Amino acid sequence: MRKLAILAAALASLGTVAAAQAGSLGRPCTSAPEAQWLPLDALKAKAEAAGYRVQKAKLKAACGEIYALDRNGARVELFLDPTSGQIVGSQ
Repeated sequence: MRKLAILAAALASLGTVAAAQAGSLGRPCTSAPEAQWLPLDALKAKAEAAGYRVQKAKLKAACGEIYALDRNGARVELFLDPTSGQIVGSQ
């Protein structure tokens, strides 16, 4: 019974790690130096030009993370390349 509990705990922690990786793409959006990144306001403008209503934005782990509403009002998290403003992933 104890082995079963340990196995269940291990599987649960693996699921948490996988979810964290998916949320942050598990990799940086760019390897370019920070001096080449666009300002956060420019990244927000790129997302708005693509039809999203930006609620919150930040730079994290070499990605622009934009929390926004799509055209249908659904919440979405966008990952942008901070050098170009191109959307490289969403969740």
